Amino acid sequence: MDAIILARAQFAFTVSFHFLFPAFSIGLASYLAVLEALWLKTGKGVYANLFRYWLKIFAVVFAMGVVSGIVMSYQFGTNWSVFSDKAGPVIGPLMAYEVLTAFFLEAGFLGVMLFGINKVGRKLHFVATLAVALGTFISAFWILSVNSWMQTPVGYEVGANGQFLPGPSWLTIIFNPSFPYRLFHTVLAAYLTTAFIVGAVGGWHLLKDRTNPGARKMFSMAMWMAALVAPIQIFAGDMHGLNTLKHQPVKVMAMEGHFQSHPHGAPLILFGIPNSAEQRVYYAIEIPKASSLILKHELDAPLSGLDTVPPADRPPVGIVFWAFRVMVGIGFAMLGIGILSLIARWRKALYDWPLLHRFAVLMGPSGLIAVLSGWIVTEVGRQPFTIYGLLRTAQSASPLDAPAVASSLLAFVVVYFAVFGMGIWYLLQLMKKPPEAHEPPPSDAPIRSAGITPAPAIIEGASS
Repeated sequence: MDAIILARAQFAFTVSFHFLFPAFSIGLASYLAVLEALWLKTGKGVYANLFRYWLKIFAVVFAMGVVSGIVMSYQFGTNWSVFSDKAGPVIGPLMAYEVLTAFFLEAGFLGVMLFGINKVGRKLHFVATLAVALGTFISAFWILSVNSWMQTPVGYEVGANGQFLPGPSWLTIIFNPSFPYRLFHTVLAAYLTTAFIVGAVGGWHLLKDRTNPGARKMFSMAMWMAALVAPIQIFAGDMHGLNTLKHQPVKVMAMEGHFQSHPHGAPLILFGIPNSAEQRVYYAIEIPKASSLILKHELDAPLSGLDTVPPADRPPVGIVFWAFRVMVGIGFAMLGIGILSLIARWRKALYDWPLLHRFAVLMGPSGLIAVLSGWIVTEVGRQPFTIYGLLRTAQSASPLDAPAVASSLLAFVVVYFAVFGMGIWYLLQLMKKPPEAHEPPPSDAPIRSAGITPAPAIIEGASS
């Protein structure tokens, strides 16, 4: 393998690990805000207990997301210095905005959220929780704006030294053509990822104790998300696909497996084995003209194929083709469990249907797999470019030798599996423990004023 392939593998490995944690923490932060809001509104202890339960998990997930994200920023300088030099004037300020807005907001309120539930008033703590949830969304906003600009670059000028420079309006760069669709689709994916993890934990504990109020409540809330948000996500994905067809048609050709053009309506290939060398899909199971119907809303609408694209400008079809089908398949499975949950509610058997609970446990990691598959479609489908149509991946890498990149890749693999493997194991241990039915809810007022340590607290701390 040459240095470029190894550098791409290294970034793919680290970003795949990292992406799993924000995909969970974005939705979990909002879920915590919902739980605390319901507790403040209703006064029911079950919401406070669930808040405490998931707060511990959020702390671990958030920490692993921050640590895994730091590594990627270094790779821009070590492995992709040419890309950083050429695109830095555009993407650098956007990533700095993330630090100045999202990171500062999260850093300012995370401590209060994690450790201040009995040290500040209820409303102030709720403000802290909302601030952290907003911070996670703002972080996604800026990162996806950067990535979307790399997919659909607009609003730039090319300097005399070949750098991409910001044009007259930053708003044109930030709100580039694919950004609104990618932001909506990705944030919904994060919410569904959280919902199915919460639903899996609830289903697991319902299989052991159907009377646990915390398990019942979290399972019910997760199934509402599945039933309501999964169909919206499918619609959002369709809109995103149409936007991709307009701005990145080659990516859609790879997603659909269309090696040949279809002037009188293109089939929808459900499954098959793409062969890029022979420009065909073996053992294709297809629906005639359905792809034209979905993408153009006409049965006989023509669709171009990869035969119209120079071979040097084509992405790896097999990876994009199968990653897309994994993502779509999981999306429809999510819709299916949402429908089943509605049937269970109608039959008043939501908490008494073990088959549904087992299905929910099986679907626990589905959101993580789906977001990773979608990210693969997005990034691999953009190849062979880092900035679509403007800067090739082969022109973006640092002048490194393959052994140097291979050694750092090996180190990342060993350290990541060791460190984050232990972190994931600890998360599973936290989830394995059932939510306590009688955990004392947070107090109505701070337990002490700043700078004052009550004697009872000292005695209690010494005795423990």
